[in-house]
Amino acid sequence: MSYQKPVSGCQQCVVRNRAICSSLSPSELDVLNKIGRRVPVHRGQTLMWEGDDSSLVANVIDGVLKLSTSTADGREQIVGVVYPSDFIGRPFGSTTQHSVTALSDAQVCLFTRSAFDEFARAHPELEHKLLQRTLTELDRARHWMLLLGRKSAGERVATFLLEMAHRLADATCAANGQPAERFELPLSRQQMADLLGLTIETVSRQLTRLRQAGIIDLPDRRAVVILDHEAMEAEAGNG
Repeated sequence: MSYQKPVSGCQQCVVRNRAICSSLSPSELDVLNKIGRRVPVHRGQTLMWEGDDSSLVANVIDGVLKLSTSTADGREQIVGVVYPSDFIGRPFGSTTQHSVTALSDAQVCLFTRSAFDEFARAHPELEHKLLQRTLTELDRARHWMLLLGRKSAGERVATFLLEMAHRLADATCAANGQPAERFELPLSRQQMADLLGLTIETVSRQLTRLRQAGIIDLPDRRAVVILDHEAMEAEAGNG
Protein backbone atom coordinates (compact mmCIF):
# COMPACT_ATOMS: atom_id res chain seq x y z
CA MET A 1 0.00 0.00 0.00
CA SER A 2 1.50 3.33 -1.02
CA TYR A 3 0.98 6.39 1.16
CA GLN A 4 0.51 9.73 -0.51
CA LYS A 5 0.74 13.28 0.77
CA PRO A 6 -1.64 14.53 3.48
CA VAL A 7 -5.28 14.82 2.45
CA SER A 8 -6.04 18.07 0.62
CA GLY A 9 -8.82 19.65 -1.38
CA CYS A 10 -11.57 18.65 1.04
CA GLN A 11 -13.93 21.29 -0.33
CA GLN A 12 -13.75 19.59 -3.74
CA CYS A 13 -13.98 16.04 -2.36
CA VAL A 14 -16.83 14.10 -4.00
CA VAL A 15 -17.99 12.73 -0.62
CA ARG A 16 -17.41 15.95 1.32
CA ASN A 17 -21.09 16.56 2.11
CA ARG A 18 -21.86 12.95 3.03
CA ALA A 19 -18.81 11.93 5.04
CA ILE A 20 -18.41 12.28 8.81
CA CYS A 21 -16.10 15.26 8.29
CA SER A 22 -18.99 17.29 6.78
CA SER A 23 -19.60 18.89 10.19
CA LEU A 24 -16.12 20.41 10.35
CA SER A 25 -15.21 24.00 9.54
CA PRO A 26 -12.47 24.79 6.98
CA SER A 27 -9.96 25.46 9.78
CA GLU A 28 -10.83 22.17 11.47
CA LEU A 29 -10.44 20.36 8.16
CA ASP A 30 -6.98 21.84 7.84
CA VAL A 31 -6.06 20.28 11.17
CA LEU A 32 -7.57 16.94 10.14
CA ASN A 33 -5.63 17.09 6.87
CA LYS A 34 -2.36 17.09 8.77
CA ILE A 35 -3.03 13.72 10.40
CA GLY A 36 -4.55 11.97 7.36
CA ARG A 37 -3.23 10.36 4.21
CA ARG A 38 -5.04 9.73 0.94
CA VAL A 39 -4.26 6.12 0.10
CA PRO A 40 -5.06 4.05 -3.01
CA VAL A 41 -6.22 0.50 -2.30
CA HIS A 42 -6.07 -1.95 -5.18
CA ARG A 43 -8.76 -4.49 -5.89
CA GLY A 44 -8.20 -7.57 -3.72
CA GLN A 45 -5.96 -5.70 -1.26
CA THR A 46 -6.82 -5.98 2.43
CA LEU A 47 -6.70 -2.72 4.35
CA MET A 48 -7.53 -4.09 7.80
CA TRP A 49 -7.38 -7.62 9.20
CA GLU A 50 -9.89 -9.21 11.57
CA GLY A 51 -8.47 -9.67 15.07
CA ASP A 52 -5.59 -7.21 14.63
CA ASP A 53 -5.09 -4.24 16.90
CA SER A 54 -7.37 -1.41 15.83
CA SER A 55 -4.60 0.90 14.66
CA LEU A 56 -6.23 2.48 11.59
CA VAL A 57 -9.53 4.10 10.63
CA ALA A 58 -10.51 5.51 7.26
CA ASN A 59 -13.16 7.30 5.25
CA VAL A 60 -13.95 5.81 1.83
CA ILE A 61 -13.57 8.32 -1.00
CA ASP A 62 -14.01 6.05 -3.98
CA GLY A 63 -14.58 2.38 -4.67
CA VAL A 64 -16.32 -0.46 -2.82
CA LEU A 65 -14.90 -2.64 -0.07
CA LYS A 66 -16.19 -5.69 1.76
CA LEU A 67 -16.31 -6.50 5.47
CA SER A 68 -15.65 -10.16 6.15
CA THR A 69 -15.06 -12.54 9.01
CA SER A 70 -13.69 -16.08 9.20
CA THR A 71 -15.88 -18.98 10.29
CA ALA A 72 -14.66 -21.71 12.64
CA ASP A 73 -13.72 -23.93 9.69
CA GLY A 74 -11.71 -21.17 8.03
CA ARG A 75 -14.22 -20.05 5.42
CA GLU A 76 -14.76 -16.39 4.65
CA GLN A 77 -18.18 -14.88 5.33
CA ILE A 78 -18.95 -11.46 3.86
CA VAL A 79 -20.93 -9.53 6.47
CA GLY A 80 -21.19 -6.14 4.80
CA VAL A 81 -20.24 -3.83 1.96
CA VAL A 82 -18.96 -0.27 2.33
CA TYR A 83 -19.29 2.50 -0.23
CA PRO A 84 -17.97 6.03 -0.85
CA SER A 85 -18.51 8.28 2.21
CA ASP A 86 -18.66 5.29 4.58
CA PHE A 87 -16.36 5.20 7.60
CA ILE A 88 -14.37 2.04 8.32
CA GLY A 89 -12.38 0.93 11.31
CA ARG A 90 -13.09 1.03 15.02
CA PRO A 91 -12.39 4.38 16.69
CA PHE A 92 -12.08 4.20 20.48
CA GLY A 93 -11.75 0.40 20.17
CA SER A 94 -8.88 -1.99 20.70
CA THR A 95 -9.51 -4.76 18.13
CA THR A 96 -10.56 -4.82 14.49
CA GLN A 97 -13.78 -6.83 14.25
CA HIS A 98 -13.75 -7.52 10.48
CA SER A 99 -11.28 -7.71 7.65
CA VAL A 100 -11.70 -4.90 5.12
CA THR A 101 -10.79 -5.77 1.53
CA ALA A 102 -11.24 -3.78 -1.68
CA LEU A 103 -13.75 -5.25 -4.14
CA SER A 104 -12.70 -2.63 -6.69
CA ASP A 105 -9.85 -0.19 -6.93
CA ALA A 106 -10.56 2.29 -4.15
CA GLN A 107 -9.23 5.36 -2.42
CA VAL A 108 -9.51 6.17 1.27
CA CYS A 109 -8.56 8.91 3.70
CA LEU A 110 -6.53 6.95 6.22
CA PHE A 111 -5.79 7.94 9.82
CA THR A 112 -4.01 6.29 12.69
CA ARG A 113 -6.66 5.47 15.27
CA SER A 114 -4.82 7.20 18.09
CA ALA A 115 -4.52 10.49 16.18
CA PHE A 116 -8.13 10.30 14.99
CA ASP A 117 -9.41 9.50 18.50
CA GLU A 118 -7.57 12.49 19.91
CA PHE A 119 -8.98 14.76 17.20
CA ALA A 120 -12.53 13.42 17.68
CA ARG A 121 -12.44 13.98 21.44
CA ALA A 122 -11.59 17.63 20.80
CA HIS A 123 -14.42 18.05 18.27
CA PRO A 124 -17.84 17.04 19.68
CA GLU A 125 -19.51 17.58 16.29
CA LEU A 126 -17.36 14.82 14.82
CA GLU A 127 -18.12 12.52 17.75
CA HIS A 128 -21.81 13.22 17.15
CA LYS A 129 -21.42 12.27 13.48
CA LEU A 130 -19.70 9.05 14.53
CA LEU A 131 -22.61 8.26 16.82
CA GLN A 132 -25.10 8.97 14.04
CA ARG A 133 -23.13 6.75 11.67
CA THR A 134 -23.04 3.96 14.27
CA LEU A 135 -26.82 4.13 14.73
CA THR A 136 -27.30 4.08 10.96
CA GLU A 137 -25.14 0.97 10.73
CA LEU A 138 -27.21 -0.61 13.51
CA ASP A 139 -30.38 0.11 11.55
CA ARG A 140 -28.81 -1.45 8.45
CA ALA A 141 -27.83 -4.54 10.43
CA ARG A 142 -31.40 -4.93 11.68
CA HIS A 143 -32.70 -4.46 8.15
CA TRP A 144 -30.28 -7.12 6.95
CA MET A 145 -31.54 -9.53 9.62
CA LEU A 146 -35.06 -9.01 8.27
CA LEU A 147 -33.81 -9.50 4.73
CA LEU A 148 -32.11 -12.80 5.51
CA GLY A 149 -34.74 -14.07 7.90
CA ARG A 150 -38.02 -13.16 6.21
CA LYS A 151 -37.59 -12.29 2.54
CA SER A 152 -37.69 -14.71 -0.36
CA ALA A 153 -34.75 -15.28 -2.67
CA GLY A 154 -36.22 -12.92 -5.28
CA GLU A 155 -36.85 -10.22 -2.69
CA ARG A 156 -33.28 -10.53 -1.37
CA VAL A 157 -31.73 -10.11 -4.81
CA ALA A 158 -33.99 -7.19 -5.71
CA THR A 159 -33.37 -5.46 -2.37
CA PHE A 160 -29.62 -5.86 -2.79
CA LEU A 161 -29.66 -4.40 -6.32
CA LEU A 162 -31.75 -1.42 -5.19
CA GLU A 163 -29.39 -0.70 -2.31
CA MET A 164 -26.40 -1.02 -4.63
CA ALA A 165 -28.00 1.44 -7.07
CA HIS A 166 -28.61 4.00 -4.34
CA ARG A 167 -25.20 3.63 -2.72
CA LEU A 168 -23.27 3.74 -6.00
CA ALA A 169 -25.04 6.86 -7.28
CA ASP A 170 -22.56 9.47 -8.42
CA ALA A 171 -22.28 12.84 -6.70
CA THR A 172 -24.79 14.53 -9.00
CA CYS A 173 -27.43 11.86 -8.56
CA ALA A 174 -26.79 11.67 -4.82
CA ALA A 175 -27.57 15.37 -4.47
CA ASN A 176 -31.12 14.94 -5.71
CA GLY A 177 -31.66 11.53 -4.17
CA GLN A 178 -31.91 9.66 -7.47
CA PRO A 179 -30.30 6.21 -7.71
CA ALA A 180 -27.89 5.23 -10.44
CA GLU A 181 -29.68 3.58 -13.37
CA ARG A 182 -26.56 1.70 -14.45
CA PHE A 183 -23.80 0.44 -12.19
CA GLU A 184 -21.09 -2.18 -12.05
CA LEU A 185 -21.51 -4.97 -9.53
CA PRO A 186 -18.35 -5.03 -7.39
CA LEU A 187 -19.18 -8.54 -6.17
CA SER A 188 -19.08 -11.78 -8.10
CA ARG A 189 -22.27 -13.83 -8.18
CA GLN A 190 -20.73 -16.23 -5.69
CA GLN A 191 -19.99 -13.34 -3.32
CA MET A 192 -23.56 -12.07 -3.79
CA ALA A 193 -24.83 -15.52 -2.93
CA ASP A 194 -22.70 -15.69 0.21
CA LEU A 195 -23.83 -12.24 1.33
CA LEU A 196 -27.52 -13.00 0.71
CA GLY A 197 -27.50 -16.51 2.16
CA LEU A 198 -28.31 -18.08 -1.22
CA THR A 199 -26.64 -20.41 -3.71
CA ILE A 200 -24.93 -19.04 -6.80
CA GLU A 201 -27.47 -20.92 -8.94
CA THR A 202 -30.35 -19.16 -7.16
CA VAL A 203 -28.75 -15.73 -7.62
CA SER A 204 -28.17 -16.39 -11.33
CA ARG A 205 -31.73 -17.65 -11.71
CA GLN A 206 -33.21 -14.56 -10.05
CA LEU A 207 -31.10 -12.18 -12.14
CA THR A 208 -32.19 -13.97 -15.29
CA ARG A 209 -35.84 -13.79 -14.19
CA LEU A 210 -35.59 -10.02 -13.60
CA ARG A 211 -33.95 -9.56 -16.99
CA GLN A 212 -36.55 -11.63 -18.81
CA ALA A 213 -39.31 -9.62 -17.09
CA GLY A 214 -37.80 -6.40 -18.48
CA ILE A 215 -37.09 -5.03 -15.01
CA ILE A 216 -33.31 -4.99 -15.40
CA ASP A 217 -30.79 -5.40 -18.17
CA LEU A 218 -27.48 -7.22 -17.83
CA PRO A 219 -25.24 -5.90 -20.64
CA ASP A 220 -22.29 -7.93 -19.39
CA ARG A 221 -21.22 -10.07 -16.43
CA ARG A 222 -20.86 -7.13 -14.05
CA ALA A 223 -23.07 -4.34 -15.40
CA VAL A 224 -26.66 -3.91 -14.19
CA VAL A 225 -29.21 -1.46 -15.60
CA ILE A 226 -32.45 -0.93 -13.68
CA LEU A 227 -35.12 -0.34 -16.30
CA ASP A 228 -38.20 -0.19 -14.05
CA HIS A 229 -37.63 1.14 -10.52
CA GLU A 230 -41.26 0.75 -9.50
CA ALA A 231 -41.27 -2.90 -10.50
CA MET A 232 -37.96 -3.41 -8.66
CA GLU A 233 -39.44 -1.93 -5.51
CA ALA A 234 -42.34 -4.38 -5.82
CA GLU A 235 -39.91 -7.26 -6.39
CA ALA A 236 -38.08 -6.23 -3.21
CA GLY A 237 -41.31 -6.39 -1.24
CA ASN A 238 -41.45 -2.64 -0.76
CA GLY A 239 -44.61 -2.04 -2.78
